[in-house]
Amino acid sequence: MRKCAERLEVGTSVIRKDLQSLTRELENHRFLLIDNETQSQQPFTKQLSAREQKEAEAFLKSKNLLEKTNELIGKSGVIGEVDNRLLMYLIFTSRKTNNPLHCISLGSSGVGKTHLQSKVSELIPEEDKIEITVLSANAFYYFNRTELQHKLILIEDLDGAESVLYPLRELQSKKRITKTVVHKDRKGNTKTIHLTVEGPVSVAGCTTQESIYEDNSNRSFLLYIDESAEQDIRIMNYQRAVSAGQVNEQEQHTSRELLQNCQRILKPIKVINPYAEYLELPQSVFKPRRTNSHYLQFIEAITFYCQWQRQKEYDEITGEEYIETTIEDIQEANALITEVLLRKSDTITGATRNHLETLKTYLKTNNQTTFTNSEIRRQLRIKESTLRNYHKQLLAEDYIKRVKKVKTKSYCFEIVDVDEYKNLKEQIDKALHNCITQIQVASSQPTRK
Repeated sequence: MRKCAERLEVGTSVIRKDLQSLTRELENHRFLLIDNETQSQQPFTKQLSAREQKEAEAFLKSKNLLEKTNELIGKSGVIGEVDNRLLMYLIFTSRKTNNPLHCISLGSSGVGKTHLQSKVSELIPEEDKIEITVLSANAFYYFNRTELQHKLILIEDLDGAESVLYPLRELQSKKRITKTVVHKDRKGNTKTIHLTVEGPVSVAGCTTQESIYEDNSNRSFLLYIDESAEQDIRIMNYQRAVSAGQVNEQEQHTSRELLQNCQRILKPIKVINPYAEYLELPQSVFKPRRTNSHYLQFIEAITFYCQWQRQKEYDEITGEEYIETTIEDIQEANALITEVLLRKSDTITGATRNHLETLKTYLKTNNQTTFTNSEIRRQLRIKESTLRNYHKQLLAEDYIKRVKKVKTKSYCFEIVDVDEYKNLKEQIDKALHNCITQIQVASSQPTRK
């Protein structure tokens, strides 16, 4: 200050005031930069206009909500997969509840697993989802404590996230993960700190290898992609329509926006299922404890999505607000979850089951009861190694057996029970129907609380 005062020939008090003013302005500028950086790192949250809010509320209050939602999902650009797309949308919606659901899309390479997941995830607001391609082993532990709460975590391929499958499973089951690490402070002192990330989260992933990710599959709904010839035709026709400019992109955008806005106005609320005691799964379902929990949570997810159509109740003791499940919610859940329970009751993998059902159709069409490997390779166009793996599993589980031909003395194969899958489906349908019947009988009794 003295040198400046001498050079400028002014008093030091003037220089001091100017430097103090400059310092103050620089500090204000620094604070402004910090605030801007903090705001830029915050997730974007869209504020709905009055018109958007009204449209979303009207849609959520409309009759046949799930049917209309499924139609909108189709209009948004999801081709076919009528049940899978609605199931996936409801599973993604459950991220806002305290017990979110999870799903894994399964199918052979190139059938559209990732495409279906990405198209349905477009119906979820950007601020509510995190998309992952590859993650390091410790990446999940360094999120902020509440950064993942009620988020949808999308994994393009489980093979690319193999290193984080364990913390993901813990997030799914315990709804929090904790890691203890050693940290040195500025003075060089070593301290132990705990890194905790809170859930709950909803996790969705895709894979072709069902058996490898069994621990993750047990915690998730397994959605098998439609690989039929009819679905191939639907997708190819849509691709041609897109190339010819015949797809209404504005309608797709409007449908996506409406479903996203519906997600934004869904509020956290407790769901009580007064009919839960009457809901029993068929005994054929494997791992019934976890599957039963998934079944009840899925019914709650439907009730949660229909919250704008439910009257709010209040607990007499705690005053907590809640809504109740209706019989219609259970019927909707049963209609959607039958295929999931059917797959959960199967002793073979989904790919092997698809092959077996295709094999049954082929034999019925050609009026045959026996077949050979070479015949099936030629007619169904399956690689020899893939066919061998299928038949190895089918032989081990007694779905097919070897038969010796009388004339040629050579061996061929025969299906043990052609109607086993059909009978299993009827058994599950009957069990779910009996649940609804019991509920209706109990509801008609005046003594029921």
